[in-house]
Amino acid sequence: MSINLTLGETEYFPNIKQIEYEGRDSDNPLAFKFYDSEKIVSGKPMREHLKFAVAYWHTFCGTGSDPFGPGTKHFPWNVSSNQMEAAYARLDAAFEFFSKLGVDYYCFHDRDLAPEGNDANESEEYLQQLTQAAKRKQKESGVKLLWGTANLFSHPRFMNGAATNPDFTIVTYAASQVKAALDATISLGGDNYVFWGGREGYSSLLNTNMKKELDHLAIFLSKARDYGRANGFNGTFLIEPKPMEPSKHQYDFDVAAVVSFLKHYDLENDFKINIENNHATLAGHTFAHEIQTAYNFNAFGSLDINQGDPHNGWDTDEFLNNIYDAVHIMLIILNEGGLKSGGMNFDAKTRRSSTDLEDIFIGHIHAMDTLARGLMIADDILQNSEYQSLKNQRYKSFDGNKGLLFSEGKLNLEEIASLASNQKEPSLISGKQELFESIINKHIK
Repeated sequence: MSINLTLGETEYFPNIKQIEYEGRDSDNPLAFKFYDSEKIVSGKPMREHLKFAVAYWHTFCGTGSDPFGPGTKHFPWNVSSNQMEAAYARLDAAFEFFSKLGVDYYCFHDRDLAPEGNDANESEEYLQQLTQAAKRKQKESGVKLLWGTANLFSHPRFMNGAATNPDFTIVTYAASQVKAALDATISLGGDNYVFWGGREGYSSLLNTNMKKELDHLAIFLSKARDYGRANGFNGTFLIEPKPMEPSKHQYDFDVAAVVSFLKHYDLENDFKINIENNHATLAGHTFAHEIQTAYNFNAFGSLDINQGDPHNGWDTDEFLNNIYDAVHIMLIILNEGGLKSGGMNFDAKTRRSSTDLEDIFIGHIHAMDTLARGLMIADDILQNSEYQSLKNQRYKSFDGNKGLLFSEGKLNLEEIASLASNQKEPSLISGKQELFESIINKHIK
């Protein structure tokens, strides 16, 4: 599969050609060193293992503003004072970028793609217009939509939540946006639809009826599901956990909390989980932990790829450059059979001081190389080391005899306990953690 170069009336990155694979020894910052899209790893091409996507919001809308100052990045597609003209220019820039980078997918919020109108109807009309334009761009380029979503957190109306808002009027606005965003996602053939509950949480329980808000959230999600299924959406609905920020405490705290919520409200058959690295960090987990937890409960959906600064306690959305993290997550993904309907969306942004347009390419290229390298190393470990056999060896006592009966649930507590009375004090068996770590290091070449 190839991506076709797709330009609008203006070429926004005129000095950058389509990014090519040049190999590890290349000194070209605008070339892949490890990501060779058609290279076969563990039986299929890299691009099928990794399924890269570009985040529309950070890449084309984020100008580097922070709580202490305005944006530092002056994008040539943002010069028009007319919001719709700017939206069409942004779309041209986006598909030029996707096709030059050679990614197969992108992701968007409704307000990234189209501006908000004077009322709900006008907002929906704007989104419909940009959706039709995006559909033409997809056909021309071959780039597909990994997922769409609605921004239910930026506008002041959502300061107390969207689906969980104590004011029903706000809930109706949220429903209007989700309906329109679902329509756009369906029209564009999106594989998934995401819910991130940025304002679905609380700052104080003193003024919060948590049970009512959780009930309302479940009702809202179920009605969105019903609408999507009735109107041709056959993909996966995804919930993206985050413990805090902007809410003090968000209801979708981590993977385990989301799994519990979905099972309690009987939503687990339609909803899976979109896991973000930096969100995992804020919850006190590793990315690998959250991914493995989701697989354990058949809740794995998709990934937002980034990393956080270990010295900061907030969401920094940096491009992934940690090889160890990449290897760890790829070991899990390969062992679990791959991404399935999900992908790897770069929910990442260049630093505020990285103001050249080429920096956007460099950030994505480096992250794609990091994950490609992680994939190859993980495959090498699984194919050419004792890693898996050593891991299995730790649990060999459950492979036969009474241990196997226990694993199969065939022993009662009395039977299990009685086995201890016939044994001496058990010998300690080493976990060999240092050996496992050394295997990883040996294969990072």
